[in-house]
Amino acid sequence: MPLDQTSLATIEKMWRREVEAATTYRQLADREPDAKRQAILNRLADQEESHATRWAERIAAATGRHPDRTAVESGLSWFQRISDPSVVLHRLEQEENRAEADYDELMSRLSDPADRRIAEDAKGDEADHAVILRTLAGGSLPSARTALDTILRRERWHVRGTGWIGDAIYGVNDGLGAVFGIVSGMAGYTGGSEVVLAAGLAGTLASALSMGAGAYLASKSEREVYESEVARERTEIEEDPHEELLELDLFYQLKGFSAEEARMMAERIQKEPKQFLRTLVHEELGLSEENFPSPWRSTVSATLSTAIGGFIPVVPFFFAVGMTAVIASFIISTVAHFVVGASKALVTTRPWWATGLEMTLVGILEAAVTYGVGLAFAA
Repeated sequence: MPLDQTSLATIEKMWRREVEAATTYRQLADREPDAKRQAILNRLADQEESHATRWAERIAAATGRHPDRTAVESGLSWFQRISDPSVVLHRLEQEENRAEADYDELMSRLSDPADRRIAEDAKGDEADHAVILRTLAGGSLPSARTALDTILRRERWHVRGTGWIGDAIYGVNDGLGAVFGIVSGMAGYTGGSEVVLAAGLAGTLASALSMGAGAYLASKSEREVYESEVARERTEIEEDPHEELLELDLFYQLKGFSAEEARMMAERIQKEPKQFLRTLVHEELGLSEENFPSPWRSTVSATLSTAIGGFIPVVPFFFAVGMTAVIASFIISTVAHFVVGASKALVTTRPWWATGLEMTLVGILEAAVTYGVGLAFAA
């Protein structure tokens, strides 16, 4: 069936776009070191080649000439050839979204059933490609997750997956380090007077309350972000279940499953709505409800452990003053640093003696610096 000039121009435009996309996908696949991602990019290229071939045949049937793809391939911009792959993927995603809209416009003018079938098939693939590209480029991760990571990095007490033991160890670590520095500095400044006891107790209280508050806010923020993301994901499933199915399918492919295995697993999980929702949240964001500690448990653990660690350097000043108390505080604090450092072996894979010595050296250096600063101010 003949085509009007407007429809023919649009089809030629879509053909060029399909050729450009197929060529770019091939170039990205050649540059991709990961075999799984490379296979996905090559599959996208194959699909685009299929659309380009069908449009080329339609153009030839309407005009009597086959379009020349050489000029299209050679005209690709240097940006697509040498730019960072994630940036190219992002731009390709935008192009796929635009192509989907163009196909909508084209279909409104096509009357031939064969032409409409080509456009419908291509439009469906463009929508799927946009989802795949967004996932490959890492663009689907929400900014809320980035904010949460920042919070967790700022809270030094928090160690995911180590439970209350990890919280307690790092609480003692923080309290001991902070108050040992205060005591050493005040000892250098005052020579070990009663002021050191008051400063040490004040530092212990401030550190404990600060760590407890930080632990509570971090745990609470993590759960709030999780609940927010679950709500967002639930809305996306309701609005476009096919897109979410495709995302889960792609995640499984990136884990090493074949395209058939990944689709079978994704479809099976989709039949269980609650599990489908939880799986998407976990795969997209790395969030799992089972990982969340109780905010109050974290608060109590962080507060008490920090108070215990901070109290250790202060103990000698309850019974003595002057250099006697300073030396005693240095000795028990140094031993405590080694014990706390060695106990990190419970939540890390490093040897206990290495972590113990490391923390001991850090404590001694901290004491020397703060004591020196105190002496300098006293002078």
